[in-house]
Amino acid sequence: MQRLLLLGLNHASAPLAVREKVTFAGDARDRAVDALRLQFPQAEIALLSTCNRVEIYAARETHGHPRAEEMIEFLANFHGIDAASFSPHLYQKTDTDVVAHLFTVASSLDSMVLGETQILGQVRDAYDAARERGATGALLNPLFQRALAAGKEVLSATAIGEGRVSVASVAVDYARRIFDSFSDKVVLSIGGGEMAALVLQSFAQLAPRRLLICNRSPERAAELALKFNGQAVPFENLSDHLTAADIVVSSTGASQPIITARQVAGLRKAMRYRPIFLIDIALPRDVEPGVGEIENVYLYNIDDLQQVVSGTMEQRKDAVEAARAIVTRQVDGFLAWHRAREMGPMIDRLSKRYHLLATEELARTLNKMPNIGDAEKAHLEELTRRIVNKLLHDPITMLRRSEGLHGTTSQYLHALERLFQLNPDGDGSDNADGEADLAQDA
Repeated sequence: MQRLLLLGLNHASAPLAVREKVTFAGDARDRAVDALRLQFPQAEIALLSTCNRVEIYAARETHGHPRAEEMIEFLANFHGIDAASFSPHLYQKTDTDVVAHLFTVASSLDSMVLGETQILGQVRDAYDAARERGATGALLNPLFQRALAAGKEVLSATAIGEGRVSVASVAVDYARRIFDSFSDKVVLSIGGGEMAALVLQSFAQLAPRRLLICNRSPERAAELALKFNGQAVPFENLSDHLTAADIVVSSTGASQPIITARQVAGLRKAMRYRPIFLIDIALPRDVEPGVGEIENVYLYNIDDLQQVVSGTMEQRKDAVEAARAIVTRQVDGFLAWHRAREMGPMIDRLSKRYHLLATEELARTLNKMPNIGDAEKAHLEELTRRIVNKLLHDPITMLRRSEGLHGTTSQYLHALERLFQLNPDGDGSDNADGEADLAQDA
């Protein structure tokens, strides 16, 4: 029997300073999946890493690997950090709780910005990457497929995705709290990914005086500039762009800060000491925390944006209730499917074993009754079959009605294996004669 295990942390369990230590930027996620598969070849693995969460999903045998402590050790070794620096912030889930959690995540009900649309794509990307690397299988494949279906239904069938529903759009809202007008402002957007595009879309609607787009790839910067009526500027001249900017939004995939306190402090005279507003929505962070300690420099990061969205849940109460109802239905459907998948082989072995025992005992009896006719023999065979079916009816019904992925169901399965001598590799008949004799003696 396969068991599910999840180990992770998110914006609710860990501050930004902890999350950025264990995030998987660039190709690190794929390398980590490969490394986990190499270390635990019998397990199925998927790794979800976003700006607000890092989660490792594993499916393995009941007493198999990895275990939670092995996952923690893996994270520490992969990132070259002390496990004590992040382990207090981890959450661990198993079996039914893993299913419910993943469905909730894919439906954006566990996001910092409730109803944000990027998470569904991020879950799909994590699953596709693991599947393409051969890391998923008989349990994680249907689990992620059903979770993606649940997320898609929530976003299409409820109003949870209406309004400001991304970190990028909330970042723009945050800027609007600081500035009354943008017609005289220079906005600098650093980065060329999906988050940068969302930021640019929102800022373009505010019609700033200049919209500068800076990316390591000049082609990508030019593409975004054309789309959002901005100006592509070279990444090599980042200091010049910072000097010109009133508002900076950074969302690159860099593994180290691209804007340092020393750099900004050295530019303050050229900026004429005017205020500059920086929003860092990257993970790991693009801007050193010390930048915010400089006079007239205002720095906000992902965790600061939570103040803007603190009322989101209450504002969308009806949509949240509708979304949770969909998730509950989808989770129940998956669990019912999985129970049937787990119980099918056990029920089949149970039925075959005891029909075989009954048939052998009937044959032994008939050998002692040479004068019995074909009609009587058929009646006895039918009687034997019906008795076995009636004896098995209650345990099979109990199995099918048991709830949970590996709670009471696994207990019943394990008990049946032991009590009825059900060998997964055979039909359990090798001890049939001895058991039959014991039954006769009794």
